[in-house]
Amino acid sequence: MLDLRSDTVTKPSEKMRKAMYEAEVGDDVYGEDPTVNKLEKLAANILGKEDALFVTSGTQGNQIAGLVHCKPGQEVIMEAQAHIFLYEAAALSAFAGVQIKTLEGDNGAMKLGDVEAAIRGDDIHQPETGLICIENTHNKAGGAVIPLENMEKIYQLSKKLGIPVHLDGARLFNASVASGIPVKEFAKYTYSVQFCLSKGLGAPVGSMIAGSSEFISQARKWRKRLGGGLRQVGVLAAPGIIALEENIKHLEQDHENAKQLAEGLQNIEGITIENKVETNIILLDITKSNTTTEHFVNYLKEQNILAGPFGPNIIRFVTNNSITKKDIDNVLVAVQKIVNR
Repeated sequence: MLDLRSDTVTKPSEKMRKAMYEAEVGDDVYGEDPTVNKLEKLAANILGKEDALFVTSGTQGNQIAGLVHCKPGQEVIMEAQAHIFLYEAAALSAFAGVQIKTLEGDNGAMKLGDVEAAIRGDDIHQPETGLICIENTHNKAGGAVIPLENMEKIYQLSKKLGIPVHLDGARLFNASVASGIPVKEFAKYTYSVQFCLSKGLGAPVGSMIAGSSEFISQARKWRKRLGGGLRQVGVLAAPGIIALEENIKHLEQDHENAKQLAEGLQNIEGITIENKVETNIILLDITKSNTTTEHFVNYLKEQNILAGPFGPNIIRFVTNNSITKKDIDNVLVAVQKIVNR
């Protein structure tokens, strides 16, 4: 079964499994797990931040950032199709007590003028703007890379007004590999960053958040409040170290496979590619195929291929480190058969 539903389906390599078995551990709540400490220092250095913290998931990392940066009753600005808004169960509202203001973006990127206009003034009837969130790469925009210039402009505005910027960089390393820009450059225009170890980087679990030492000190307490204070967690941190030291370079192959798949799909009459494929996500529009996403996905499954419905007429394919070029050819043959039906 070829699984193209997400890059979250990646499984740890044998080297990762061995590292988990051999990991030196201690009580991380006491700050005594040497493997976790090594991972956190590595992540902070890569991002150019003062400190970093291992968290159980990207969603937990994003929520911790919101809880640190915001006060109840404030408002958070983000793009209308942001993962935090669509796929995190209204956690910012539930936990931080804030409301979200969404802006329509261009390929996932918010326009500077729109952000500036959305920032609240000194009005007793309105909430204060407590945080601006950017997502890079942008999931719903098909893995689009948010331009560095766009991030810099929003950051300079936020800095002038004293409003922090948080980067949901779940696939930040995909953005870096696709653009050739070091992750440190993207992170430079943020107050805090979250990225996933468990997507294209191939670790079995976990994410990192990074920022100033003060931010991480507060984040550590919020992680504890959310039940994320773990003990001998070096067994989970060990594959994260391998992910950062060895697996970033493999993302380029994922991107090449995605482009190969997109080019092949473009040649099949009756379907179209909705997004510009920059990284590892392909959004397939089946509107003209005279079937539903449910049926299309089921037909794919009959051909031993898993894909994900991503809207009324959209199916998402996500290449990952378990997919080969030969697999891509098999997917194209299967899709052609389905369309011929």
